[in-house]
Amino acid sequence: MRIIDIINGEKPSLSYEVFPPKTSDKFESVLAAATEIAKLSPSYMSVTYGAGGGTSQYTADICRALEEHGVTPLSHLTCLSSTREKIGEQLAALKERGVENILALRGDAPEGFDRSTAHYHHASELVEEIKRYGNFCIGGACYPEGHPESENLSADIEGLRKKVAAGCEFLTTQMFFDNNILYNFLYRLYRAGVQVPVVAGIMPVTSAAQIKRIISISGNALPQRFLRIVDRYADKPEAMKQAGIAFATEQIIDLFANGIGAVHVYSMNKPDVAAAIQRNLSEIIR
Repeated sequence: MRIIDIINGEKPSLSYEVFPPKTSDKFESVLAAATEIAKLSPSYMSVTYGAGGGTSQYTADICRALEEHGVTPLSHLTCLSSTREKIGEQLAALKERGVENILALRGDAPEGFDRSTAHYHHASELVEEIKRYGNFCIGGACYPEGHPESENLSADIEGLRKKVAAGCEFLTTQMFFDNNILYNFLYRLYRAGVQVPVVAGIMPVTSAAQIKRIISISGNALPQRFLRIVDRYADKPEAMKQAGIAFATEQIIDLFANGIGAVHVYSMNKPDVAAAIQRNLSEIIR
Protein backbone atom coordinates (compact mmCIF):
# COMPACT_ATOMS: atom_id res chain seq x y z
CA MET A 1 0.00 0.00 0.00
CA ARG A 2 1.22 3.51 -0.74
CA ILE A 3 2.06 5.66 2.28
CA ILE A 4 0.28 8.69 0.83
CA ASP A 5 -2.99 6.72 0.82
CA ILE A 6 -2.44 5.59 4.42
CA ILE A 7 -1.78 9.06 5.84
CA ASN A 8 -4.61 10.59 3.84
CA GLY A 9 -7.09 8.05 5.22
CA GLU A 10 -9.85 8.81 7.70
CA LYS A 11 -8.20 6.84 10.52
CA PRO A 12 -5.32 8.47 12.45
CA SER A 13 -1.99 7.09 11.22
CA LEU A 14 0.49 5.87 13.85
CA SER A 15 3.75 4.41 12.55
CA TYR A 16 7.11 3.32 13.97
CA GLU A 17 10.75 3.34 12.91
CA VAL A 18 13.36 0.62 13.15
CA PHE A 19 17.02 0.74 12.18
CA PRO A 20 19.09 -2.16 10.82
CA PRO A 21 22.21 -3.44 12.58
CA LYS A 22 25.69 -2.35 11.57
CA THR A 23 26.97 -5.93 11.63
CA SER A 24 25.49 -9.24 10.51
CA ASP A 25 25.67 -10.86 13.96
CA LYS A 26 23.02 -8.40 15.22
CA PHE A 27 20.62 -8.90 12.32
CA GLU A 28 18.43 -11.58 13.89
CA SER A 29 17.89 -9.60 17.11
CA VAL A 30 16.93 -6.47 15.16
CA LEU A 31 14.63 -8.49 12.92
CA ALA A 32 12.98 -9.97 16.02
CA ALA A 33 12.42 -6.47 17.44
CA ALA A 34 10.95 -5.27 14.15
CA THR A 35 8.66 -8.28 14.06
CA GLU A 36 7.42 -7.59 17.60
CA ILE A 37 6.57 -4.01 16.65
CA ALA A 38 4.86 -5.26 13.49
CA LYS A 39 2.55 -7.37 15.69
CA LEU A 40 1.07 -4.10 16.97
CA SER A 41 -0.39 -3.57 13.47
CA PRO A 42 0.95 -0.05 12.98
CA SER A 43 -0.16 2.01 10.00
CA TYR A 44 3.30 1.40 8.49
CA MET A 45 6.94 1.04 9.59
CA SER A 46 10.00 2.84 8.28
CA VAL A 47 13.43 1.20 8.04
CA THR A 48 16.51 3.41 8.11
CA TYR A 49 19.58 3.23 5.87
CA GLY A 50 23.20 3.62 6.93
CA ALA A 51 25.53 6.33 5.68
CA GLY A 52 27.03 5.26 2.38
CA GLY A 53 24.60 2.38 2.20
CA GLY A 54 26.42 0.40 4.87
CA THR A 55 23.21 -1.35 5.93
CA SER A 56 21.47 -1.31 2.55
CA GLN A 57 21.07 -5.07 2.31
CA TYR A 58 19.60 -5.25 5.81
CA THR A 59 17.20 -2.41 5.02
CA ALA A 60 15.77 -4.26 2.03
CA ASP A 61 15.58 -7.56 3.93
CA ILE A 62 13.75 -6.05 6.91
CA CYS A 63 11.32 -4.31 4.55
CA ARG A 64 10.57 -7.67 2.93
CA ALA A 65 10.02 -9.28 6.35
CA LEU A 66 7.59 -6.52 7.36
CA GLU A 67 5.62 -7.11 4.16
CA GLU A 68 5.38 -10.78 5.10
CA HIS A 69 3.93 -9.76 8.47
CA GLY A 70 1.27 -7.62 6.80
CA VAL A 71 2.86 -4.23 7.54
CA THR A 72 3.59 -1.68 4.82
CA PRO A 73 7.31 -0.78 4.87
CA LEU A 74 8.82 2.62 4.13
CA SER A 75 12.45 2.22 3.11
CA HIS A 76 14.89 5.04 3.78
CA LEU A 77 17.39 5.77 1.01
CA THR A 78 20.30 8.21 1.32
CA CYS A 79 22.35 9.64 -1.51
CA LEU A 80 25.16 11.98 -0.40
CA SER A 81 27.94 9.41 -0.45
CA SER A 82 26.36 7.09 -3.04
CA THR A 83 26.95 6.88 -6.76
CA ARG A 84 24.18 6.85 -9.32
CA GLU A 85 25.02 3.23 -10.03
CA LYS A 86 24.65 2.33 -6.35
CA ILE A 87 21.32 4.12 -6.11
CA GLY A 88 20.12 2.23 -9.18
CA GLU A 89 21.10 -1.06 -7.55
CA GLN A 90 19.22 -0.21 -4.37
CA LEU A 91 16.11 0.83 -6.25
CA ALA A 92 16.21 -2.45 -8.17
CA ALA A 93 16.62 -4.42 -4.91
CA LEU A 94 13.66 -2.65 -3.30
CA LYS A 95 11.49 -3.13 -6.36
CA GLU A 96 12.41 -6.83 -6.46
CA ARG A 97 11.25 -7.19 -2.84
CA GLY A 98 7.95 -5.49 -3.55
CA VAL A 99 8.75 -2.29 -1.64
CA GLU A 100 6.89 0.67 -3.11
CA ASN A 101 7.54 3.45 -0.57
CA ILE A 102 10.82 5.33 -0.16
CA LEU A 103 11.87 8.14 2.18
CA ALA A 104 14.43 10.03 0.08
CA LEU A 105 17.16 11.60 2.21
CA ARG A 106 20.43 13.35 1.52
CA GLY A 107 22.00 11.66 4.53
CA ASP A 108 25.16 12.43 6.47
CA ALA A 109 28.64 12.16 4.99
CA PRO A 110 30.87 9.38 6.36
CA GLU A 111 34.01 10.55 8.12
CA GLY A 112 36.60 11.72 5.61
CA PHE A 113 34.18 11.89 2.69
CA ASP A 114 35.05 14.53 0.08
CA ARG A 115 31.78 16.27 -0.85
CA SER A 116 33.32 17.67 -4.03
CA THR A 117 33.19 14.14 -5.46
CA ALA A 118 29.52 13.59 -4.61
CA HIS A 119 27.08 12.55 -7.33
CA TYR A 120 24.23 14.06 -5.31
CA HIS A 121 24.21 17.19 -3.18
CA HIS A 122 20.55 17.55 -2.21
CA ALA A 123 17.67 15.18 -1.45
CA SER A 124 15.67 16.80 -4.26
CA GLU A 125 18.14 15.27 -6.74
CA LEU A 126 17.49 11.84 -5.27
CA VAL A 127 13.73 12.41 -5.48
CA GLU A 128 14.13 13.16 -9.20
CA GLU A 129 16.20 10.00 -9.67
CA ILE A 130 13.63 7.80 -7.92
CA LYS A 131 10.83 9.42 -9.89
CA ARG A 132 12.60 8.59 -13.15
CA TYR A 133 13.24 5.02 -12.06
CA GLY A 134 9.72 3.84 -11.42
CA ASN A 135 6.41 4.00 -9.63
CA PHE A 136 7.52 4.56 -6.02
CA CYS A 137 5.65 6.65 -3.46
CA ILE A 138 8.31 9.14 -2.34
CA GLY A 139 8.55 10.95 0.99
CA GLY A 140 11.09 13.41 2.33
CA ALA A 141 12.35 14.82 5.60
CA CYS A 142 11.66 18.25 7.05
CA TYR A 143 12.93 20.15 10.07
CA PRO A 144 10.42 22.23 12.05
CA GLU A 145 13.31 24.01 13.79
CA GLY A 146 15.30 24.41 10.57
CA HIS A 147 17.92 22.17 9.00
CA PRO A 148 21.26 22.61 10.82
CA GLU A 149 22.99 23.48 7.53
CA SER A 150 20.38 25.93 6.20
CA GLU A 151 21.27 29.61 6.10
CA ASN A 152 17.89 30.52 7.54
CA LEU A 153 14.30 29.29 7.77
CA SER A 154 13.38 30.80 4.39
CA ALA A 155 16.16 28.87 2.67
CA ASP A 156 15.02 25.74 4.45
CA ILE A 157 11.45 26.14 3.17
CA GLU A 158 12.78 26.75 -0.34
CA GLY A 159 14.61 23.43 -0.16
CA LEU A 160 11.32 21.73 0.72
CA ARG A 161 9.62 23.44 -2.22
CA LYS A 162 12.24 21.94 -4.52
CA LYS A 163 11.72 18.47 -3.05
CA VAL A 164 7.98 18.65 -3.54
CA ALA A 165 8.39 20.01 -7.08
CA ALA A 166 10.69 17.07 -7.84
CA GLY A 167 8.01 14.57 -6.83
CA CYS A 168 8.01 14.27 -3.04
CA GLU A 169 4.46 13.34 -1.95
CA PHE A 170 4.71 13.71 1.84
CA LEU A 171 7.12 14.98 4.48
CA THR A 172 8.16 13.49 7.83
CA THR A 173 9.52 15.81 10.49
CA GLN A 174 12.58 15.47 12.60
CA MET A 175 11.72 14.93 16.26
CA PHE A 176 10.46 17.90 18.25
CA PHE A 177 9.36 18.27 21.87
CA ASP A 178 7.12 21.36 21.72
CA ASN A 179 4.06 20.98 19.50
CA ASN A 180 3.82 24.73 18.99
CA ILE A 181 7.05 24.50 17.00
CA LEU A 182 5.30 22.15 14.57
CA TYR A 183 2.17 24.27 14.32
CA ASN A 184 4.24 27.36 13.48
CA PHE A 185 6.23 25.37 10.92
CA LEU A 186 3.05 24.15 9.22
CA TYR A 187 1.84 27.73 8.96
CA ARG A 188 5.12 28.71 7.23
CA LEU A 189 4.69 25.81 4.80
CA TYR A 190 1.13 26.91 4.06
CA ARG A 191 2.26 30.49 3.40
CA ALA A 192 4.97 29.17 1.06
CA GLY A 193 2.50 27.05 -0.90
CA VAL A 194 3.97 23.69 0.15
CA GLN A 195 0.84 21.57 0.18
CA VAL A 196 1.77 17.97 0.90
CA PRO A 197 0.84 16.01 4.05
CA VAL A 198 3.27 16.34 6.96
CA VAL A 199 3.84 13.41 9.31
CA ALA A 200 4.84 14.50 12.82
CA GLY A 201 7.94 12.72 14.15
CA ILE A 202 7.92 12.01 17.89
CA MET A 203 10.68 10.42 19.96
CA PRO A 204 9.88 8.94 23.37
CA VAL A 205 12.93 9.82 25.46
CA THR A 206 13.41 6.95 27.88
CA SER A 207 16.89 7.63 29.26
CA ALA A 208 19.08 10.59 30.20
CA ALA A 209 21.70 9.41 27.70
CA GLN A 210 19.24 10.02 24.86
CA ILE A 211 18.90 13.66 25.90
CA LYS A 212 22.65 14.28 25.63
CA ARG A 213 22.73 12.70 22.18
CA ILE A 214 19.70 14.66 20.95
CA ILE A 215 21.19 17.96 22.07
CA SER A 216 24.61 17.21 20.55
CA ILE A 217 23.21 16.13 17.17
CA SER A 218 20.11 18.19 16.52
CA GLY A 219 20.04 21.04 19.02
CA ASN A 220 16.28 20.61 19.56
CA ALA A 221 14.53 23.12 21.78
CA LEU A 222 13.52 21.38 25.00
CA PRO A 223 10.54 22.86 26.89
CA GLN A 224 10.93 23.54 30.59
CA ARG A 225 8.38 20.96 31.65
CA PHE A 226 10.34 18.31 29.74
CA LEU A 227 13.62 19.41 31.34
CA ARG A 228 12.00 19.18 34.77
CA ILE A 229 11.06 15.55 34.03
CA VAL A 230 14.68 14.79 33.10
CA ASP A 231 16.01 16.56 36.19
CA ARG A 232 13.65 14.62 38.43
CA TYR A 233 14.00 11.13 36.95
CA ALA A 234 17.34 10.98 35.10
CA ASP A 235 18.91 8.78 37.78
CA LYS A 236 15.84 6.50 38.02
CA PRO A 237 15.82 4.50 34.75
CA GLU A 238 12.38 2.92 35.03
CA ALA A 239 10.76 6.15 36.18
CA MET A 240 12.49 8.06 33.35
CA LYS A 241 11.23 5.51 30.85
CA GLN A 242 7.66 5.76 32.12
CA ALA A 243 7.76 9.56 32.18
CA GLY A 244 9.27 9.73 28.68
CA ILE A 245 6.54 7.51 27.27
CA ALA A 246 3.88 9.59 29.03
CA PHE A 247 5.33 12.84 27.65
CA ALA A 248 5.41 11.44 24.09
CA THR A 249 1.84 10.16 24.49
CA GLU A 250 0.66 13.61 25.55
CA GLN A 251 2.33 15.13 22.51
CA ILE A 252 0.63 12.65 20.19
CA ILE A 253 -2.82 13.15 21.75
CA ASP A 254 -2.46 16.92 21.33
CA LEU A 255 -1.38 16.49 17.70
CA PHE A 256 -4.34 14.27 16.84
CA ALA A 257 -6.72 16.60 18.68
CA ASN A 258 -5.44 19.54 16.63
CA GLY A 259 -5.98 17.86 13.29
CA ILE A 260 -2.57 16.30 12.63
CA GLY A 261 -3.59 13.02 11.03
CA ALA A 262 -0.27 11.16 10.97
CA VAL A 263 2.37 10.60 13.67
CA HIS A 264 5.62 8.67 13.27
CA VAL A 265 7.31 7.37 16.43
CA TYR A 266 11.10 7.03 16.56
CA SER A 267 10.88 3.90 18.68
CA MET A 268 14.61 3.02 18.61
CA ASN A 269 14.02 -0.73 18.03
CA LYS A 270 12.22 -0.99 21.37
CA PRO A 271 9.03 -3.07 21.10
CA ASP A 272 8.10 -2.40 24.72
CA VAL A 273 8.14 1.37 24.15
CA ALA A 274 6.07 1.04 20.97
CA ALA A 275 3.60 -1.24 22.76
CA ALA A 276 3.23 1.16 25.70
CA ILE A 277 2.41 4.06 23.37
CA GLN A 278 0.00 1.90 21.40
CA ARG A 279 -1.83 0.95 24.64
CA ASN A 280 -2.02 4.59 25.71
CA LEU A 281 -3.66 5.51 22.40
CA SER A 282 -5.76 2.38 21.84
CA GLU A 283 -9.16 4.10 21.79
CA ILE A 284 -7.88 7.24 20.04
CA ILE A 285 -6.54 5.36 17.01
CA ARG A 286 -9.31 2.76 16.93
